[in-house]
Amino acid sequence: MSDLLASSPFDPLSQRRLVIIADWLPPDFGAVGQYMQMRAQALAERGHDVTLIGLASGEGSVRQEARGKGTLTEIRLSTRPVPRSSFVARLAWTAVTNLRLVASGFRALRAADGILFTGSPPLLIHLLAPLAPLWRGRLVYRITDFHPECLIAARDRPSLALALLLGLTNFWRRRIGGFEVLGLDQLKRLRETGVREERIALVRDISPVSFGGDETTEPMPAVLEGACVLLYAGNYGVAHDVETVAEGYRLHHREGTGRVRLWLSATGAGADDLVRRFAEQGLPFYKSEPVPLDRLAGLLRTPDAHLVTLKDAFVGFVMPSKIYACIDSGKPVLFVGSAESDVDLLARSAGVDQYWRSECGNAAAFATALEELADSARKSLP
Repeated sequence: MSDLLASSPFDPLSQRRLVIIADWLPPDFGAVGQYMQMRAQALAERGHDVTLIGLASGEGSVRQEARGKGTLTEIRLSTRPVPRSSFVARLAWTAVTNLRLVASGFRALRAADGILFTGSPPLLIHLLAPLAPLWRGRLVYRITDFHPECLIAARDRPSLALALLLGLTNFWRRRIGGFEVLGLDQLKRLRETGVREERIALVRDISPVSFGGDETTEPMPAVLEGACVLLYAGNYGVAHDVETVAEGYRLHHREGTGRVRLWLSATGAGADDLVRRFAEQGLPFYKSEPVPLDRLAGLLRTPDAHLVTLKDAFVGFVMPSKIYACIDSGKPVLFVGSAESDVDLLARSAGVDQYWRSECGNAAAFATALEELADSARKSLP
């Protein structure tokens, strides 16, 4: 946890009262909420009075506790899931949710010495930045995902409305007190928007779970028994490569040895797309829901290797945080994505024993990596 705080502009000792705004808090599934809860707990233990405001799929609640030398207040707002029916519905959900988050913590925001908000829910900057004269504390934006850049990258055609929204977003970014980015690729993207580098701090995430060697692994699904198992755990959404994985996996099973089985412990449109394609083609795989955080370490110890993917258009706009736990698990990693992404930088600099990278669009290279993974797994058997 000290790595998460060491270089942050958000943690001077003078900032006694802090507010952190995130999205889904544990036990709800969401990487941003998991990391921000860890952050809030660590700050409270160091002597800060921290208010963490987030979302909950169950009942709303307010809980305060003494923690270390400080206090932690968690405000959870009962919220329905993000609607996937249309862009307009998602935009309306975002606007209403952002208003509720700010309104619920308005008194704490007014009194805070420092305010940290994230890229999730998106576009919160358009509410907090214009209201900056009301806040006595410094606004720090921890960019988890870039918005509206992610919306733009997901579209096939340019959008005038999104272009105008991007211009307004960059206007407010240049007026934020400070930024935290998750990677050097994000730092580069932020500089390109006109934010000066001296206002940006690189504060990487860490693994949300620790590995002590005594984790209870998850039961291996029967359909995967005897195979080399490649696991994708977490959100598999619009930012993650589907085409290369789907075609490379098909090549591996139709023209290769077919020794690797894909386990999707995942949610998201990408996971649904892979399930549909594999079912239509009669390819073997296993799909399950993501596990709770207290079982995640055991899950990540279960497979032979981990899969991480990122489309080229999202490099620097999205940082797949799953890479930290995948590296810490000690298992081999297959990455489908660009060498410009910090995913590649982290995997190589961490000295992962076995690491493969395939460019997006190169299904043959991904199929080859699957064969090499299967060979490696066979050699490691007792």
